[in-house]
Amino acid sequence: MYNVCVLATRRDPATVLLQVLEGEGLSCSVTRDVQALNTGPTDGRVDAVLLDGSACDLQDVPPAVRRCRQLRLPLLCGLSPDQMEAYDVSWGANDFFISPPLPGEVTSRIKQLAWEEAPDGGGSVLRVGDMVIDLDRYEVSCGGRRVVLTFKEYQLLCLLASYPGRVYTREALLSEIWGYDYFGGTRTVDVHIRRLRSKIDDGTSEYIETVWNVGYRFRSPGSPAQRA
Repeated sequence: MYNVCVLATRRDPATVLLQVLEGEGLSCSVTRDVQALNTGPTDGRVDAVLLDGSACDLQDVPPAVRRCRQLRLPLLCGLSPDQMEAYDVSWGANDFFISPPLPGEVTSRIKQLAWEEAPDGGGSVLRVGDMVIDLDRYEVSCGGRRVVLTFKEYQLLCLLASYPGRVYTREALLSEIWGYDYFGGTRTVDVHIRRLRSKIDDGTSEYIETVWNVGYRFRSPGSPAQRA
């Protein structure tokens, strides 16, 4: 059973949302302050934070993302249909769904995020297909072939491979890897992606896809290659 903390900064979370979560067998708590999350190894350990869009402003998403990253917790956004147009993927939430969610949807998304974070059950090694990223040794291999990367290339790869299928805008990648105060422009991202591809692709495996007019994503295991 997962422990979920529902973040509702403006008012109580939607009753229907809590009913769905309880129906999935999730243990739920509610907070108005993400800073108050319990991070210790106790029974109150939180597995995921769920921001209830009906009870929060969308401007609450970026600070919640920053705090959850500090705590190494995934953040899911439950958004109403009319909030989708204003939602910006570059804010960096791990995932989102249209609220109220379908039965079992939140549990499935948490399981997927947990697998992406530690697919080998340990957390120090990230495995996606035949790619292995040793997070302790800063080493990468593809199909048993060791790949030598620069630190920025390594950071890009770790970020993309940690969330297969998730689309990152160039602006989001620039902010995540180079920081908000970097003045090099998004062309820097394209250059590093091109160099990274040249090192990890061997002609039979294509890991990083271009999403036209948006950005890049790491191909989910088993999905057909669509790289442009």
